[in-house]
Amino acid sequence: MDTRTRILEAATTLLGESPSGDISTRAVCDAAGVAAPALYRQFGDKEGLLSAVVDNAFEKYLASKRAAGPSADPVADLRAGWDSHVAFGVANPSYYRLMHSPAVRTPPPAAAEAFRLLKEVLERCAAAGRLRVSTDVAAQMIMSANVGVTLLLISQPKTYTDPDLSRRVRGAVHAAVLAEPSDGAPADATTATDQVETGRLAAGLAALLRRAPADQLSSGEAVLIQEWLARLSDEGPTD
Repeated sequence: MDTRTRILEAATTLLGESPSGDISTRAVCDAAGVAAPALYRQFGDKEGLLSAVVDNAFEKYLASKRAAGPSADPVADLRAGWDSHVAFGVANPSYYRLMHSPAVRTPPPAAAEAFRLLKEVLERCAAAGRLRVSTDVAAQMIMSANVGVTLLLISQPKTYTDPDLSRRVRGAVHAAVLAEPSDGAPADATTATDQVETGRLAAGLAALLRRAPADQLSSGEAVLIQEWLARLSDEGPTD
């Protein structure tokens, strides 16, 4: 095992055992059996070391996401993705706190991949006519709520004791971004219902055009239509 791997594995182990979610470079060097200069040559400083640990943590998190193939029901996949996210954080609290710590000022590329995988599921929801806002807004709402719930569950377990908290928050957030399947609403539907239907149709059309661009549109027209559809899908009722 090379020096870098030895240091990284030692840091990962110590972080997993740390009740505070913090480690010292001296403890890492002792555990890895190296002198401090070796650590600094490999990682630059403590922040560089922690960034490398975060990379590893995200890779573990993404392994299950990549392995989970899409089912025929994108909404079910969305729920399962939320649950697996929380389960990972609860099972790996030290890693998870570091993954979402302000101390890590440069998010690793794996963090962007996690967001992209969420948007892929939401694109499928939109194409199926089940999204009432744009995929960008839906992804931001879901990811922020998912991370927030997970951090509170692992950092304040004595306060957040409801065993169904994650499911309840998931239901509330998903209700805000997902539309029910179209059932032929009557012509006298309420204004709020009309706005939801407009958002659902706009989000669905935007997703379909991204999947199969219309040959009749120029690149400029395609960009403009996507902008209009995003505005329509994101201007629905918020109460």
